[in-house]
Amino acid sequence: MQKSIINKLLILLVTLQCLNGYSQVLRKRTTLLMGGRFDISIVDKDSLSAEQNIDLVIAEITRIENLISDWKSDSQVSEVNQNAGIKPVKVDREVFELAQRAIQLSEITNGGFDVSFAAMDRIWKFDGSMTEMPSAEAIKKSVEKVGYKNIILDSTESTIFLKLKGMKIGFGALGEGYATDKCRAIMIGKGIKAGIINGSGDMSTWGKQPNGNDWKIGITNPFKPEKILAAVPLKEGAVTTSGSYEKFVVFNGKRYSHIINPATGYPATGLCSVTVFGPNAETANGLSTSMMVLGQTEGLLLIQKFPDYSCVMITDKGKVIKSKNFGYKL
Repeated sequence: MQKSIINKLLILLVTLQCLNGYSQVLRKRTTLLMGGRFDISIVDKDSLSAEQNIDLVIAEITRIENLISDWKSDSQVSEVNQNAGIKPVKVDREVFELAQRAIQLSEITNGGFDVSFAAMDRIWKFDGSMTEMPSAEAIKKSVEKVGYKNIILDSTESTIFLKLKGMKIGFGALGEGYATDKCRAIMIGKGIKAGIINGSGDMSTWGKQPNGNDWKIGITNPFKPEKILAAVPLKEGAVTTSGSYEKFVVFNGKRYSHIINPATGYPATGLCSVTVFGPNAETANGLSTSMMVLGQTEGLLLIQKFPDYSCVMITDKGKVIKSKNFGYKL
C-alpha cells in the first residue's frame, strides 16, 4: 500500500487583511520534508513573529521525521525494522502510540490498511515499463512479509517486535498527517489564531483567514484537474486526499491503481480519488488510503464507523459519491 496525494487540494488564501481591529499578516513558506512537500501558512501579528513560528513548525516536522521515517537508517522505526525476527526494540512512547493507532486501523479495515506494507515487494511498475501483469504467484509472494498480526507491542516496556525476518513497518500513510496535527496543536498552544499546515495534501487547519472568512479547500476533479468540484469552508479541521489518476496501468481494459491492497498484493480498482474531511489529519489520511483499497461499498461502510468524518469519492468512471454526512453541494 502506497500513500498517494494526486488530487491536489486548492487553498484559497488572502495575503493581508484586518481582523478584530488589528492588523494580521499571513506568511507562507514551502519546504521539502518527510519525502514530500510541506506548505506552511501562519496568520500572526507581524511578519517576524509569523516567520519565527514557521521555523518552529519546520523544526517539529523535522523532529518527527527523524523519529519515524523508515528511510532514515538511524530512526527508531528503522531500528525496529532492522531487528525484525531478532528482538523487540524499545521506542519513545510517541512512536509506540502511533504504532498502536496504526494497528487499530489495520484491524478495523481487515488489512485494507496495514502498517507493515513497507515490506511489500514492488513488483508493479507505473512508469510505463510494464507490458503485462505480474503472475498470480509473484503477486502472492510480494506480500509474504506483510501482516500486522505479526507485530507484537508491549505497552509496559514500550517495545515493538516484528516476528518475521524481513518484516518492516512504515508510517508513510499516517506520518505526514500526524505531523500536521502536532504542528497545529503547538501553534494553538502558542496562541496563534489561524493557519494551515499542508503536508503533501494532508492538511490541518485552524482559525480563519485574515479577512474573517473560513479557509476554503478546493476538491479537484481528477478528470479535469484545472477545475474544482467544490470549495469547502474549513474553520478548524483536516482534509486529506488519496488518489491514483496520474499513476495507473490498464490491462484487458481494466484500470489498476498504484495504490496496492496490502492484503492481496493487487492494485486498488474502482476509485480514482477519495477526499476525507474530519478533525484529525492522521485519521483522515488513514481513512482515505483505506477507502481507496476497499472500494466504494466497503469504504462507505468504513467511514460510517467514524461519525466525525465525511468523504467524497470519485469512481474510475467519473461518478461522484458522497457520504451521508457530507454537508456541501458539489
